[in-house]
Amino acid sequence: MVEKIVLDNGLRIVHEHLDHLRSCAMGIWVESGSRHEPEELSGISHFIEHMLFKGTKTRTAAQLASDFDAIGGQSNAFTTKENTCYYCRVLGEHLPKAAELLCDMYFNSTFEPEQVDLERSVIIEEIGMYEDTPDDLVNEELFSAVYKGFKLGRPILGTRESLDGIDSETLKKYHREHYNPANTVVSLCGSYTREDLEGIVKAFSQMTPGKRLDIEESRYQPAFTLKEKDIEQNHLMIGFPGLPVGSDRRFDLSVMASILGGGMSSRLFQRVRERNGLCYTIYGYKTSYIGTGVFSIYVALSRDTELRAISLIREVIDEFLKCGVTKDEVERTVTQLKSNILMGLESSASRMNLIAQNEMTFGRAVSEDEVIAGFDAVTPESVLELAKDVFDYGRMSFSAVGKVRSAEEYKKALGM
Repeated sequence: MVEKIVLDNGLRIVHEHLDHLRSCAMGIWVESGSRHEPEELSGISHFIEHMLFKGTKTRTAAQLASDFDAIGGQSNAFTTKENTCYYCRVLGEHLPKAAELLCDMYFNSTFEPEQVDLERSVIIEEIGMYEDTPDDLVNEELFSAVYKGFKLGRPILGTRESLDGIDSETLKKYHREHYNPANTVVSLCGSYTREDLEGIVKAFSQMTPGKRLDIEESRYQPAFTLKEKDIEQNHLMIGFPGLPVGSDRRFDLSVMASILGGGMSSRLFQRVRERNGLCYTIYGYKTSYIGTGVFSIYVALSRDTELRAISLIREVIDEFLKCGVTKDEVERTVTQLKSNILMGLESSASRMNLIAQNEMTFGRAVSEDEVIAGFDAVTPESVLELAKDVFDYGRMSFSAVGKVRSAEEYKKALGM
């Protein structure tokens, strides 16, 4: 059972003890991401994520890495549009040491100027890597366009120009203001003792209260973007307005996304790849944020076949809207999705992620029975009703990266 502790300073600790596991996963989640950043500091949340591994008052970067390795720990971090997470997974007996290391990083990172300069260069290389990865680039181009003018449209990594303006003191100040109890959730799942939990409570109780960060309201807006790049394949994305995180209709959206483009039996895969041989990769997926979301269809293929593929994608969507889905499709997909979720929850790390995300989204634990009931409530009628809301051609967006055609050619194929 998931339990929740709210400290006097406002920090939340959610934890779930599982007797049958030998491992334990711990995460420190900070509700601070690129969506919270001023334009001139774009990328600073991700920059801070890097810097917390670069040395504390008592450990160098090499010592942090060595200490994690010494306990067989798997440690890492990531930054999203809306939060940053630092996590580790260890055997339960090593949790006290792992927790001490994560806390040392969270509380005592030094942001040494020399390390800041080195890591800025690393992140600039990371930006270059993403620019050379066309499936990432076409996604970034689409989301930057549909959320143009909003913080949500800015890249998580920032830009070379914004990173040049971020120094050690800027990082320290931003870290001090944003890494406060009101914005922090600690998540713990697996094998741990009451003493382990008490140690974590004690460590985070030392923090002084802070202010919860405001988040800018953002809205999807139709967009069209083309980017020329000398690569073998063209990478295309078609976007529609999706659902916000935590929406009551999220189960319908998961089922719709899976039937339309979730795997080898999906309609898009069968029509575009299997029956016509136009591509190797095609899929549809949902992206949800606070208050907004996007449903996207991605395909990578030859310039010679892309217009035909776009027409087939339109045909699949049109048929979906006209004929809906069958009861058998819904039941089969619901079974698959429930199985994937429940099997995934056999991992302490997956459960740690889930209980943290539920706390940040709903402010409470969401039981497995509640998730199962949500999927079981999906019907062919509810999926079709959602599809009619999502696939509004008047609000369709498009992004292409590669040896692109003229805008007019794409718009004709799309029926825009």
